[in-house]
Amino acid sequence: MNIQPDVHRRDYTQIADRLLPGGGLGGYVLPDDVRFTVRSGHGGRLTSTDGREYVDFVCGSGANIIAHDNPAVIDAVKARVGQGMHFFGVMNDAAVEFAEVLVDAIPCAERIIYTTTGSEATSYAMRIARAVTGKQKILKFEGAYHGNQDTAGFSQFPTKASNYPMPSADFGGVPHVLQGTMLVTPYNDLDALESILFEYADDIAAIIVEPVQRIIFPKPGFLKGLRKLADKYGVLLIFDEVVTGFRLSLGGGQEYFGVQPDLACYGKIMGGGLPLGCVAGCSDLIDATNPKRKGQPEYAYVTGNMHGDPIGAVAGLETVRVLNQPGFYEDLHARADRFREAVQSVLNRHDLPAIVVGEASFWQILFADSAPKNVLDVLASDLTRSTSLDLEWLRNDIYVIPSARRFFSSAHTNADEEKALEALDIACSNFE
Repeated sequence: MNIQPDVHRRDYTQIADRLLPGGGLGGYVLPDDVRFTVRSGHGGRLTSTDGREYVDFVCGSGANIIAHDNPAVIDAVKARVGQGMHFFGVMNDAAVEFAEVLVDAIPCAERIIYTTTGSEATSYAMRIARAVTGKQKILKFEGAYHGNQDTAGFSQFPTKASNYPMPSADFGGVPHVLQGTMLVTPYNDLDALESILFEYADDIAAIIVEPVQRIIFPKPGFLKGLRKLADKYGVLLIFDEVVTGFRLSLGGGQEYFGVQPDLACYGKIMGGGLPLGCVAGCSDLIDATNPKRKGQPEYAYVTGNMHGDPIGAVAGLETVRVLNQPGFYEDLHARADRFREAVQSVLNRHDLPAIVVGEASFWQILFADSAPKNVLDVLASDLTRSTSLDLEWLRNDIYVIPSARRFFSSAHTNADEEKALEALDIACSNFE
């Protein structure tokens, strides 16, 4: 367990419980017996305030694809901080240089507009679509997460099938009137999608989709069929690449699946894990955000104090340089393939009716017979058992969020993999 004494140790959990809602930083809080507070991250591991070292498969929700502390990224950030950290209302050189790199890397990009987060990016992309088309509704897929804003707060965390195409509100505080601006349909089902488009296309500004919905990969031909239907019915197609962008490939899901959207949304991974995002697309659409067009009906207002932050931009530049090295993705995916196979072997050895799902650098353990094709398949799996197994893994110093997808990074070493497999073996024994 590698517990080291800390002469400066404080009860951070107790302090967090007193000062922060639920003792957490947002939508996730681990159960009390496995909670920990991070002091540092190195490579593919985290060290807690009590000296415990965890192999990290959460990877900053996928953003830390090349390590928590890649030397080139750290050096670039240190150098840039000394030149000033924030300049509002005026362009900075790092943002311009990074924009050149982004437009070159993202297949659909002729221009980009910076954001601070992925949630902002999806919100702005939907705003652009509505402004340009003059239509009000957005069609999303059940169980897809498109940010924390009110307009996306529908059918993100379903417990049963929706009354398609009407979405369900998932949490309080979202104005009920916004429910009428969203439609919902099952992922990986082109027939259901077309039936909704046939009826509502005149009101639909855009379809928004995660190329990989959480851990659910598209069926062969699904995304290409989605592109054809969007064109057939005259609606825009938005890819939410906040997770898939720069992780599946340098060109994200667009390159990996060979399908180009009209707009694409990016978040923290493009800033090397720092708060930076963007919306990318053709000039006609992105130019709807041009501040010189204020007052025009199709103008889409986009602004933020930290948009194009130079610290995030230089971190992103260095991250993309690493990702652009020959063979980076081939090696990452091959190592992830071998790891998934090794995890499955441990599960089989313990006769657990569980499977390892995913591809590229995505993975998750599900107690199911086959890989899910939509969120209802995930709900039909034995999530209670997968959560219990994940908690046993956490107790043995492997950081995963119970019953949530996880990632492999280029920073994970053979020693990290061996530790994870040994911990899984112990977890399976305790679980049985």
